[in-house]
Amino acid sequence: MTVLLRPVRDDELASVGVLHHRSRAAAYAHLLPAESFAARGPEALSAWWVERWRWEKDTHRMTVAEVGGELAGFTYVGPSETPGAAELYAIHVAPERVGTGIGRPLMVEALRQLAGFGADRAVLWVLADNPVARRFYEKGGWTADGASRVEAINDRPLRQLRYSYPRLAVAAVSAPTRQP
Repeated sequence: MTVLLRPVRDDELASVGVLHHRSRAAAYAHLLPAESFAARGPEALSAWWVERWRWEKDTHRMTVAEVGGELAGFTYVGPSETPGAAELYAIHVAPERVGTGIGRPLMVEALRQLAGFGADRAVLWVLADNPVARRFYEKGGWTADGASRVEAINDRPLRQLRYSYPRLAVAAVSAPTRQP
């Protein structure tokens, strides 16, 4: 399987929203009722990404993974509110492609991009009760740093843990720029 990583195009943001919705519904199915995802459908996330990108495209980076000409995943990185850090805000893979090797090159590219923000470390927030995502990040060199917060997802308060990646300078040197 060949994974092509590239910057998002403006005309793809609605598709990113659909993939994001599908990914969240699958990954959080054990935490949230299905009707909470139906109430906030793919159209809502598509509109959200179109609007967010409009305001943040000069300060953030979105990378899409394409397999066979189809959108298979994406990452979103940018400056962080955490002092001295850049942030991985999103990494999502189409549910039917989880475990097929798309997440790893997306992560490597995200780390390369995060290093470009000039911060000493990167951070991300992950749901405490999402063991699959937590294992993925831990295998990628991220570690829980002790910070936590409660944020609403679909109006349900859920605990999140902050993970840190302290070696951004190393990531910038060792990460490949693109996958064939």
